[in-house]
This record gives sequence, C-alpha cells and structure tokens, in this order.
Amino acid sequence: MSMPAASFEPQSTSAPENAAQPAAALPLPVADAPAPSKLAERVRSVAATVLPPTITLVAILMLWQLAYGGPTSGVPSPLRVWSEASEFILKPFFWNGDQDFGLGWAALTSLKRVAVGYSMAAVLGILVGSIVGQSVWASRGLDPIFQVLRTVPPLAWLPLSLAALRDSDTSAIFVIFITSIWPILINTAVGVRNIPQDYRNVAQVLRLNSFEFFWKITMPAAAPYIFTGLRIGIGLSWLSIVAAEIVAGGSGIGIFMWNAYNSSHLSEIVVAIAYIGLIGFALDRMIGFVGDIVSRGAAAN
Repeated sequence: MSMPAASFEPQSTSAPENAAQPAAALPLPVADAPAPSKLAERVRSVAATVLPPTITLVAILMLWQLAYGGPTSGVPSPLRVWSEASEFILKPFFWNGDQDFGLGWAALTSLKRVAVGYSMAAVLGILVGSIVGQSVWASRGLDPIFQVLRTVPPLAWLPLSLAALRDSDTSAIFVIFITSIWPILINTAVGVRNIPQDYRNVAQVLRLNSFEFFWKITMPAAAPYIFTGLRIGIGLSWLSIVAAEIVAGGSGIGIFMWNAYNSSHLSEIVVAIAYIGLIGFALDRMIGFVGDIVSRGAAAN
C-alpha cells in the first residue's frame, strides 16, 4: 500500500507577529541652559555703557601723548599734566591760602553764580513763556523781540551790566540770566501752544482759574518742552560763566584759568577744562533726570 509523500517544507523561523519587540531607545532629557542671573545681566549692562567711552578716552589720551609728548611741545601731554597738576586732580578742595587753593572751591563759586542766575531765568522764563504761549497778542508783540535778543552773544551784555550794576559778581549773574532765559522762554511758549484743545475744554468745564489751569493743565502738558528748554539753558549758563568771570574778574573757575594762563601753568588749565566738562555733563544729566520724572518719560515733538 502506497504512503502519501511527506512534505518537507522548511518551517519559518521568524518570531510570531505578536511576539514582544525590543523597546525603542528613548531620547535622554537635555537640561535647559541656566538663565543668566540678574547680577550677570547688570554687569553686562554696565559694561556696555562704560566700556565704549572708556576705550575711546584711552585712545584719545594715547594719541594726545604721541602728538605732544616731545620736550619742546607747547601743549602739555597727559603725562606732563599728571606730573605738574596731579594735586588739583587728587585734592580738589585743598586750601593753602587765598592764592593757592583747589579747583573744587573755584568751581563751587562759579556754581553759586550759576544757581542764582539760572533759577531766576527758569522762574521768569516759564511764567513769561506761558503767557506768550497762551495769548495770541502777547505772542505777536513779544516773540519777534525775543527772537532778536536771543541771538546776542553773552559777553555783549557784560559791558552794559557792569556800567549799570557796578559789581562784577552781580554782572556775571546777570549774564547767566540773560543767556539762559531765551531757550526756557521759547520752549515753554511752544509747549503751551501745543496743549491739546481737549485739555482746555476740560478746564472750562471744571471752571479752573488761571492759577489752577497753570498748575494742573499747563505744567503737566508742557513739561517735556519746558525741560528741553531748561536743559539747553543750564548748558548755556555754564558756558557763559567762564567767559564772564574772565572778563569781569573776581573769583571762580574762569578767573582761575586766566591766572593759570598768566602764570604759564598750562597743565592747570587742562585740568580746569576737564572740571568744566564734567560739571556741565552732571548738570545736564541732573536736569534731564528731573525732567523724566516730571514728564514721565514723555518727549517734546
């Protein structure tokens, strides 16, 4: 009896479909970069502010030293300034008598004059500027005169003030006043003219009197313009005081520079120029800081 042929087909060695597959490799967690600390951010901010002017200053001093470092140079080099006038740099308030004192005392004398003249100009300039900006007739009558007077150089007023006031100190204060009042007055007038009509309508509805309108409407609305004029005025007043003191005599940083020139102490003049620049920069930043607070960062258009 014949037997059926046996099938010898090879059996599949593959694993069944439902067999467990090896698990895929999961990505390892990557730690987030640490956030920069507030101290590091502050250091970077300070470095971004301080390093550029510092590098520029060092470059200027090096070029200055290379250009005027020779023994026959008429202009003192930085190293020569340091060797001859370091006392005025390190000890600004020393006092060895009426003819030998630090630059700090001379600068304080000049600052007192500037404070008096500039304060008078600020008060009168804001008041008159508000009137000119508010009244069309006042603007037509006074604005052309102001535009002419503001172009007169500061020292042109000095002979007239000396003849009228007969005092060098008072004359210097008058020169500061007449120099710094024009930008304050004109900018205030422009700011008052640009007060929105809605503000004026609110003032009429609330029936504000002249003082209330000035204090509650005019000053806040025109503050960016007023402080723009104040910043220009403080710069002009500080510029004019040196020339006024040199011509009128007396005391102050201007007469200090003139005496140093007559004594051929050019290094002291260089130090005095640095004092004048740094004080002027500080005055400008101070007025700007107060203006930002009062006007809440608004800028004049």
